[in-house]
Amino acid sequence: MRILAAMSGGVDSAVAAARAVDDGHDVVGVHLALSTEPGTLRTGSRGCCSKEDAGDARRAADVLGIPFYVWDFADRFKEDVIDDFIESYAAGETPNPCLRCNEKIKFSALADRALALGFDAVATGHYAQLHDGVLRRAVDADKDQSYVLAVLTPAQLSRAMFPIGDTPKSEIRAEAAERGLAVADKPDSHDICFIPSGDTRAFLGAKIGIRPGKVVDADTGAELADHEGVHGFTIGQRKGLGVEGPTIDGKPRYVTAIEPDSGNVIVGSATRLDVWGITGDRAIWTEGSAPVGPIECVVQVRAHGGMSEAVAEATEGGMDIQLRTPLAGVAKGQAAVLYRRDVLGDIVIGSATIAGTRSENT
Repeated sequence: MRILAAMSGGVDSAVAAARAVDDGHDVVGVHLALSTEPGTLRTGSRGCCSKEDAGDARRAADVLGIPFYVWDFADRFKEDVIDDFIESYAAGETPNPCLRCNEKIKFSALADRALALGFDAVATGHYAQLHDGVLRRAVDADKDQSYVLAVLTPAQLSRAMFPIGDTPKSEIRAEAAERGLAVADKPDSHDICFIPSGDTRAFLGAKIGIRPGKVVDADTGAELADHEGVHGFTIGQRKGLGVEGPTIDGKPRYVTAIEPDSGNVIVGSATRLDVWGITGDRAIWTEGSAPVGPIECVVQVRAHGGMSEAVAEATEGGMDIQLRTPLAGVAKGQAAVLYRRDVLGDIVIGSATIAGTRSENT
């Protein structure tokens, strides 16, 4: 097959491209220029889309002996990922930009261009397993990225390849070194790629500006402090609330609710964070069609952690989830991903964007 290998400049995508070559495919490497400021250099493991990353990807392609190109997707990335991120925070939500990038850029815009140019599939360095259209967790549980891939439709999965999902990260680095790839020891990227400083509040503040509001006690309704915008908070946050002292029961305060219309940020004790039910919209059923009736599953609400046994049921365009045990810090805008237990790696059933939560165990 003709395979387009998305090469970020990191070790994972380099080895994924190498394995595609080993399997006899006709492979072409491409680096996505996603930054509107490509001259910005990364600092250790922060940042991406720099000249350093493009150069590392090119050198890896040279070692593999495959053609290499740089495609400019900066405008599309800004519109579909960065602007969406800003708008979601302004609305009191907590989005996952990596998930949106996979949905809108790597397996939509990039895959569409690849197909138009005659490629059969796009290979990436994601840690997940995909066989016969079935998306599973990676062998390396600590690196598993099936959560941020659960937004892909069956059609998108049919033109995707994840060559390294069956291998632990330590072995991927060793393999890269054996192949003579200079990125073998390159630090992994972390945090949000387009905020290399790691200061999300400052980034959002510069984009959204000051939108004054109040920090309000959930128990008494008392106004405890002023703030400069709901975009500076997320559900479950404990630090940076601008309030003094604990709750009336002597325990720490957490953000328990965000009201974008009024500008209020509600804070209270940890017990107010417990969620027993989740409603989601924009449901995507990875296996093709929505299940009929309730299904037993495992739900995950964060990229790493936040899992519970649950019963889920499809609704009109969405899903309703009842948890067996409560989860804390569940925020609107996050993804709820459903899994079915399997000895070969949990199978992704579907996903939805969290639109609401319930504190009652019904």
